[in-house]
Amino acid sequence: MKNLTEEINKISFLKTASAVASELNFKVYIVGGFVRDLILERNTKEIDFLVIGDGIEYANVLSQKLGITNLSVYKNFGTAHFRYQNVDLEFVGARKESYSKESRNPDVLPGTFEDDIYRRDFTINTLALSINEENFGELIDTFNGLSDLENKIIRTPIDPQITFNDDPLRIMRAFRFASQLNFGVVEEIKTAAENLKDRLKIISQERITDEFLKILASPKPSIGLHLLYYSKVMEVIFPEVANLGGVDQRQDYHHKDVFLHTCKVVDNISESTDNVWLRFAALVHDIAKPQTKKFVDGIGWTFHGHEEIGARMMKGIFRRLKLPMHHLAYVEKLVRLHLRPIALVDDEVTDSAIRRLIVSAGEDLDDLITLCRSDITSKNPVKVTKYLSNYEKVMARVKEVEEKDQLRAFQSPVRGEEIMKVCNLQPGKKVGLIKTAIEEAILEGEIPNEYNAAYEYMLKIKDSIVNK
Repeated sequence: MKNLTEEINKISFLKTASAVASELNFKVYIVGGFVRDLILERNTKEIDFLVIGDGIEYANVLSQKLGITNLSVYKNFGTAHFRYQNVDLEFVGARKESYSKESRNPDVLPGTFEDDIYRRDFTINTLALSINEENFGELIDTFNGLSDLENKIIRTPIDPQITFNDDPLRIMRAFRFASQLNFGVVEEIKTAAENLKDRLKIISQERITDEFLKILASPKPSIGLHLLYYSKVMEVIFPEVANLGGVDQRQDYHHKDVFLHTCKVVDNISESTDNVWLRFAALVHDIAKPQTKKFVDGIGWTFHGHEEIGARMMKGIFRRLKLPMHHLAYVEKLVRLHLRPIALVDDEVTDSAIRRLIVSAGEDLDDLITLCRSDITSKNPVKVTKYLSNYEKVMARVKEVEEKDQLRAFQSPVRGEEIMKVCNLQPGKKVGLIKTAIEEAILEGEIPNEYNAAYEYMLKIKDSIVNK
């Protein structure tokens, strides 16, 4: 473990912070995530200060000493904040809390150092570093948080039934930390999470979704997804994903269980991208398999149409989870198209079919192929090699057709305004029909994707459409 005194001595403004503590006769400690991440050698840009005294007064004096003019004060919460040297500094006076059954927002009273440490969520977040002159850099470990860090364990400082009942969002945070840090979770936490999962209904959807997306953004999201599923918390926060469990499927290049397969796909794609929306698309790509499941003799379980039904489910899911709607079209597209590339591996597939894939996927074609590659979860290396080779074959055809036809962001080279002018039409259905006919001719390879050819084709077909 790093020498913590040496490490915090490298942060020059902490000497000033220590001097201000002495000047005001306060005891001040760095607590929580910064200490945890310092020990784990993770980068962090936030420092929380616990002040035994008036946290706002301390922040005010320190900000003046550091030449800060934009101190933010939140009197209702007894906290203050400012940014210095690209680090967010948060200050709070020591407090003790009590909770009501209806809210995760506590009633707060001034407290001691022990009161404040006692109220924290997990032992790994109870560690404190003194910045007081008499013991600068000393680690205070009230609940054996250092041991839990070393053993990679998530544990609550008190009974998790109390911790989670007070603030049910801590259920999500426990699983999120496990996923981010690749830590295990003690059985008591899993049991309490299952017992109190319905308490999550008092938490705002935005807070739950934020924690869920942090799990998806973690290095190995399946850690958090498994914890949510097996504790039955997933049934409360994302029932469509919970319903994937126990759904059998063909085992040629999938896990038998759709939930386990989905977790593997999400882990696979997380090795290739940090884009949380591409990871989300991986999570929901088979979301409609439970309702499309059908057993066919000689084949096994089939899921015809699950990609289209899954795409149609996305709007409702986005609204309920309060996800940003500007990502909806992207996720819908990837879910709708995720079976298309593998259907194009046949040597006899026409350029037209390849063109249609390119146009349908547009600028998201590379992400679609990344999703398709990640969808291979067989444990048989021969099969994996075969399927990956098939995708390479598809991409080679795509590149060949794309370079020849320049199809990204495709639309008719002759625009609607020109069609109306040449054909003497008002805005309406016939303009769209002419435009679509031109686009279809390009996709079918009847004419090249260029203006002159498209214009000539418009002159050729316009009368048959205008005079209908």
